[in-house]
Amino acid sequence: MNVHPSAVVDPSSELGADVEIGAYTVIGPHCTIGAGTVIGPHVVVEEYTSIGRECQVRAGAVLGGPPQDLKFKGERSFLRVGDRNQVREFVTMHRATGEEQATVIGDDNLIMAYVHIGHNCHVGSHTMMSNNLGLSGHVTVEDGVVFGGFVGVHQFVRIGRLAMVGGYSKVVQDVPPFMLADGRPADVLDLNVRGLRRAGLRPGSRAALKHAYKLLYRSNLNVSQALEAIEEETEPNAELEYLVAFMQRIKGGSSGRQDDRPRQ
Repeated sequence: MNVHPSAVVDPSSELGADVEIGAYTVIGPHCTIGAGTVIGPHVVVEEYTSIGRECQVRAGAVLGGPPQDLKFKGERSFLRVGDRNQVREFVTMHRATGEEQATVIGDDNLIMAYVHIGHNCHVGSHTMMSNNLGLSGHVTVEDGVVFGGFVGVHQFVRIGRLAMVGGYSKVVQDVPPFMLADGRPADVLDLNVRGLRRAGLRPGSRAALKHAYKLLYRSNLNVSQALEAIEEETEPNAELEYLVAFMQRIKGGSSGRQDDRPRQ
């Protein structure tokens, strides 16, 4: 380990092999830092935060702070960050609200400067979060999502796998997987064709998703009718089945957010 003399590491925390801790960084109690991770200068890692292997955390980031939530009463909760994440300057990630609950970040994410990830968020793997993105509490971001800069995401929104959200968007409803969304408020504009190619989806799957997109967003059908037409007119495949299931779950939530259940 290479810990700068000015850094403060709580004795209850555990540092893996080859960890580097920069100048004036503070590692709070009950934290775990995985092998090969580099924590830059002036970083604050607060209590009950775990960071995986081979991560890069740059200057000024604050990980594991208490949630910005009036329901939080000081209960024990966690921030869990996976392996090989790049966390750039002044990123903030908050612990969860709720006893033993966790904010969870997957593996291999690029999280650019000034991104905020709120309490109880769940972020998948291989995402790209551009500068000044803000995720409110209880947001779910699935694998392979790409965000432009200065995007704001409402609480309980779910962003589906391999979706792309354009810069300066205001996201108040779920973004279905494989779609390109943009605007204030954000709306689906097209299939994320380039992202699907980069992810290695075969041509047959891309063609089926393109047809599904046209039925959902470029026809005179409502969502229920479009889903029925998709099942009747397209050959089933894993991606198409996932899209249909995602759209069906949205109807069970509130205001187009499947994770936000209707209030009583």
